[in-house]
Amino acid sequence: MDRNIVIFNSSFSIIMADQRITDFIAQTEKTLAHLHGEYSRLQTGRANASLVEHVMVDAYDQKQELRAVAGISLDDARTIIIQPWDKAIMGEVEAALQVLDLGTSPTNDGNVIRIVLPPMTEERRKQMTKIVHQLAEESRISIRQQRQTIHDDVKKNETDEDVRYTLIDELEKVTKTANEKVEESMKKKEEEVMTV
Repeated sequence: MDRNIVIFNSSFSIIMADQRITDFIAQTEKTLAHLHGEYSRLQTGRANASLVEHVMVDAYDQKQELRAVAGISLDDARTIIIQPWDKAIMGEVEAALQVLDLGTSPTNDGNVIRIVLPPMTEERRKQMTKIVHQLAEESRISIRQQRQTIHDDVKKNETDEDVRYTLIDELEKVTKTANEKVEESMKKKEEEVMTV
């Protein structure tokens, strides 16, 4: 493993650049990006293109994302408009949208497909909150597992006690920051779900 350790001591601060820490930061950023992607797909009663853009459509003898075969726009706070580039695949697009669990069925007027999202009930909001918490917990578990792998590697391979201590300390700081971002993202999404 290529470990490029640089220690700079100035005014009692130690700055370390270690490939394992850098890789861990990159992994936590991927975990957070995945969490944000999952949150964007949750139906909160407000129209959002991300609710439908990743739907797979059987078009031209292959599966393609909806955003590759249609324009997606918002008509108002609760209405999504899907306009296929080719009207010949209108039926395939509608069939793909029927599978979604948005609490409503798409309506096809021959030119565009409209999805009018129903207002969320209190029960549905509570279910969505549970999903928000579950996704956050999955992200925390992923970060914890990644942290443990790096921690074990540092303890096993670092012979210099000062370097080992500093790396583990840095690892804990990065882990804490990542978990704070997960928490912040979870609270923001929970607030969005519970807002009537």
